[in-house]
Parts: sequence; structure tokens; C-alpha cells
Amino acid sequence: MLCAPLVCALLLLVLAALAGCQQPSGADGDGDGDARPTTPAPVPTQASGYGVVFLGIDECSSFGRESFTEVPCTSERAAARVIARHDGRAGEGRPCPATTDFVLHISEQRPSADEDGDGAVPQGYACMRNLEPPHPGDPGGGGGPRTIVGDCVYGAGAGEVRETACAGPSGGPSGGRAPEYQVTEAVVRRSDCPASTELYVQLGGPQPVGCARPL
Repeated sequence: MLCAPLVCALLLLVLAALAGCQQPSGADGDGDGDARPTTPAPVPTQASGYGVVFLGIDECSSFGRESFTEVPCTSERAAARVIARHDGRAGEGRPCPATTDFVLHISEQRPSADEDGDGAVPQGYACMRNLEPPHPGDPGGGGGPRTIVGDCVYGAGAGEVRETACAGPSGGPSGGRAPEYQVTEAVVRRSDCPASTELYVQLGGPQPVGCARPL
């Protein structure tokens, strides 16, 4: 092909550029040193169940509510599972799920394993569910951090009520008190309770009024 010297030089430059764009790069060792094979970083999953997050959701704690440790859920020491985890103080933060058996209050500390590797665990609380019965947080169970529909209460004086097991004095952790009322509904306003209601119980949440009938 005949062409002027300047035109030929330009054609050669274009062909060279096209050849460079089509040259494969990667793990073949023929690249220019800038292209590197990429491998996705491993993502910690809660299936590991231990050590990724200090008492994260679905992880387990040992026996004891005053002194506890995080243990694998398959361990013979495992007693309860975390069903929700929040920062801050329990009385000021989000409520635990309705069937929580008990709450572990986590003080700010500096263990060897924590959320982000900075050597600190912030103050928070873990909502716990026992791995095996009894479950005081279940309706009528006589315990748990929340009063829910199905729970029973007794008058504690001065306009207060306390939760007790619906099964009777031997049915829960309430110190042997017999139930006097049972919460049958949760509503927004007292006026929404049925006519059989004789006691209003503060529940909290979007339906804060518990309608209780005598037993």
C-alpha cells in the first residue's frame, strides 16, 4: 500500500494502539505489572457463631447473668442465645423482642475480640433466649423484661402490678405469688379495651395499654 510518510506513521500508531488494547492481562504474567488478579475478601458470617462480634445476634453466652462469657452455641457451657443486640442502656434504647427471657447488660470493656478490632466493646445490652425451657419470657411464663398479652399479674400495692406465672405459685420465678389478672389484649387507648377489663397494664410499644381481666 502506497501512502505518504506522515499518513503511514499515523496508521502505524493507530494499529499499535489497537494491538495494545486487545492484549490480555491478568494472571498470565504477560501484563505490564499494574493488572493484578482480584479475590473477594472473606465476609464474616454469623454462622461462625463465635468471636466475630462480641455477643452478636445468634451467638451464645455461658451460664450466669452477673458473670458471663461468649461461647460457641455447640458448647456444653452454652445457656442462652442472643436474639437482639443494641448499644446504649436497656432502659433508654429499643425494646427487646416480646419473648425475651432475660437481658444481659454489657458494660464498656476492652476484651481481645470485639466488633471492629479496636480493642473496645461499647456499652449495650443483649436480649437473650434460653436454649432450653423454661422460657419465662413466653406468654404466661412469669418473667422476662416485658409484659405481653397472655401474661398474668398480681397487685403489688400503690397502683402497681407485678408479673407472675399464670400456672400458679409453683409455675414461675415470681416468688410463689398467685395470679390475679391476665392481660388479654394490647390496644392503643384504654377506651379500646373490652367491657370485661378491670385493670389496665402499661406495656409500652405501639400498643401500650394492656387490657387485663380478673382470674
